[in-house]
Amino acid sequence: MQNTSDIDRMLAAAEEELSRLDARRKDILEQIDKLKREKTLLGKKSSEFSDDIYIPTVNSQSSVDAKIALFRRLFRGREDVYARRYESVRTGKVGYFPASRTKWGRGLSEKSDTGSDDLEQRDFLPLTDDVIRNHLLGKDPQSRSKREFIIGVYPLLLEETCWFLAVDFDKSTWIEDVSAFLETCRTYHVPASLERSRSGNGGHVWIFFSKPISSRLARQLGSSILTETMERRPEIGLDSYDRFFPSQDTMPRGGFGNLIALPLQKGPREKGNTIFLDENFVPCPDQWAFLSSVHHMSREDVESVVQDAERRAGVYGATMTIADEDDVEPWMAPPSRRKKEPPLKGPLPKQISLILGNQIYVAKDELSPSLQNRLIRLAAFQNPEFYKAQAMRFSTYGKPRIISCCEDFPEHIGIPRGCQDEVIKLLRSLKITLEIIGTS
Repeated sequence: MQNTSDIDRMLAAAEEELSRLDARRKDILEQIDKLKREKTLLGKKSSEFSDDIYIPTVNSQSSVDAKIALFRRLFRGREDVYARRYESVRTGKVGYFPASRTKWGRGLSEKSDTGSDDLEQRDFLPLTDDVIRNHLLGKDPQSRSKREFIIGVYPLLLEETCWFLAVDFDKSTWIEDVSAFLETCRTYHVPASLERSRSGNGGHVWIFFSKPISSRLARQLGSSILTETMERRPEIGLDSYDRFFPSQDTMPRGGFGNLIALPLQKGPREKGNTIFLDENFVPCPDQWAFLSSVHHMSREDVESVVQDAERRAGVYGATMTIADEDDVEPWMAPPSRRKKEPPLKGPLPKQISLILGNQIYVAKDELSPSLQNRLIRLAAFQNPEFYKAQAMRFSTYGKPRIISCCEDFPEHIGIPRGCQDEVIKLLRSLKITLEIIGTS
């Protein structure tokens, strides 16, 4: 007859074996997911980029007209209006305004997506070859003004479609953030081009489309890539979901949507900025040859990436406070409106300490990137005010798409005390031993 000690040893052995099986199951699920993606991509690999628009080879020795034509094919936005950068001589204040034959009056908002009666009464200037030429030259030869000539485009077309998606990275860690984002792009065969920003302290990742696609679909593509990237690098931050261009799914009433400044303007270009970089962040030796080799995504390719993301973890990976616009069966949604989470990637800690104060503090060095990202998203939700404003075609300026209630400290993350039950439930489901420490 077995004694208590024998049973304890057998229980420990069984639990250890179960833990190994759980780890093996996660590895197999990840392998299955990877093989499915490879199978999908393999099926269309022979025709990859088959919808690319034809772009003649252009290089630094090509004619000015050829360069302008290439530039306009890539950086397409609205052509009935463009934005011009101005800097006040008196105050030094900088802003972009829709180029107009009439002067802007005092008090006009610089927010490019804000509609007003004044906008409707303006006589706007169209985007022409001469305007592009002046931007590349950095000046208007026909003007007596010595001001720099810098323009931006409004990527959201009247049909609420767009020719490209641009993602802005402007934090001090932009190089690491961009590297992680581009790695995800390569994983899902998304052709992406990196431009160093005007300041030199940030970058823009450009993804071009062979035909205009809906702004909503383009932004879903960017969000899908960002959500996947944050599994490895949560430091990018949830505010990055608001750094896409176009910045809206729909056209704000009376406005144009947000603008983005165009690259290759002469002044910054001479300082090594607003130029395109290779994967090692080294400037491409011939900017025009690089641009003429850029690939474009078809709508079908974009939809494939987004649908794959939906199957894994959802486009945003945050709690929905209102009905998801993609839910065809909303009654099937869980009460929390949080989709089933995919398995966490990478090794997990055996023990974690939760320090209970005004928040729940967790040391970052105890967390894998994937687990840190999951904890951050427990305290995040999609902002209903953003979706209400967008549905009514009001400006979404100052309204983040996702609200994060998690606070980032140098060595810890702070999670609201109201999330304590969810945090404990998550960590225990992962077989992580908890040490709960009170500060009072």
